[in-house]
Amino acid sequence: MPELPEVEVVRRGLARWVRGRSITGVDVLDPRSIRRHALGTEDFVGNLEHATVQDVVRRGKFLWLPLAMNNTLESTPAELPKVALMAHLGMSGQLLMQDPHVQDEKHLKVRIRLSPAEGMPEQLRFVDQRIFGGLFVTSLVPTPDGGPGGLGETPLPEIAEEASHIARDPLDPYFSFEDFYRKVKSRKTGLKRALLDQSVISGIGNIYADEALWRARLHYARATDTLRRPDAERLVEAVKDVMNAALAAGGTSFDSLYVNVNGDSGYFARSLNAYGRAGELCGRCEEMGLHSIMKREQFMNRSSYTCPVCQPRPRNGRW
Repeated sequence: MPELPEVEVVRRGLARWVRGRSITGVDVLDPRSIRRHALGTEDFVGNLEHATVQDVVRRGKFLWLPLAMNNTLESTPAELPKVALMAHLGMSGQLLMQDPHVQDEKHLKVRIRLSPAEGMPEQLRFVDQRIFGGLFVTSLVPTPDGGPGGLGETPLPEIAEEASHIARDPLDPYFSFEDFYRKVKSRKTGLKRALLDQSVISGIGNIYADEALWRARLHYARATDTLRRPDAERLVEAVKDVMNAALAAGGTSFDSLYVNVNGDSGYFARSLNAYGRAGELCGRCEEMGLHSIMKREQFMNRSSYTCPVCQPRPRNGRW
């Protein structure tokens, strides 16, 4: 499942290629990929054709393209876009920029044709092998705090309705440590479970939770109500560091299903310190001359990877 860095890599690529361009046509090749658009194919196409992509915005792992009908990027509050194209990548969804002469991909589901722009591909293609993802048109609503809906090129104070319930993510300039710390302290649960709770902090999945906890030297079962402010500050910095490192590497790819808009895979998997390293030496302990073997434990039908030396299990931990 793509996590925040992977979705942000896609967002940045799309913003470069589609922002400010009009949608000239839409081909729905597999209606299953727009099943979340309740009004069907005709309404889906009608909402997109002749609209202008005003921006590409992300909050957590949610990604949407605000649409305007006035063919301009400059909007007054009264002219703010009211709808957006929402993209849910699921397990295998890919948003690819291609030229018309490029042969259709085997699992192509939706083709969006864009107005010509010099040196830019003319089609945005949604490819999805497992069909867990999809596209749909959604309403935009005002943000509760009046800030931008998410990370984008233009700070619009609107958010896709489906993303309005989740907290800001750690890469969002409007992310508040105080809000995060207050929510964490009010929970009576384990630290990793809180990190995966999108109402506490969004965009963190299993891989990056393990990596951030390893960097912060905290165990996933640490009780959140015992978390001291310095520990929480160290954890948030670790989350930001691992996210930015993953972004610099183009994301984490374990197979060919996750790619960016150019079809390239990320390589952050080569730099993982915790996730997937059960039975291997802890790199940090090894540097200190200690022989500590990384452990894998079951967690919420998934796995958690920790070092028993530099991430000791708390006596009164919680799951």
